[in-house]
Amino acid sequence: MVDQVDKSRQRVVGTKETIKALEQKRVLQVFVAGDADEKVVRPVFFLCEENDIEPQHVDTMIQLGKMFGIKVKAATAATLKD
Repeated sequence: MVDQVDKSRQRVVGTKETIKALEQKRVLQVFVAGDADEKVVRPVFFLCEENDIEPQHVDTMIQLGKMFGIKVKAATAATLKD
């Protein structure tokens, strides 16, 4: 599991924002929660493959939210390129 996120980089949290950033080719790293609904994260995996990005797995949506400094669950999140 990934414990640290580069806090100096711009970040997006949530599947819609992650998908938008992937489509715009702005993503450096993607994080996906292991307990997220497959239907929700499937498009993120597809876009990661298209963009040659290896998604990082986080055990739970609660952990992913905490990693990105939010107090709610998150299925996906990403750090962005400069």
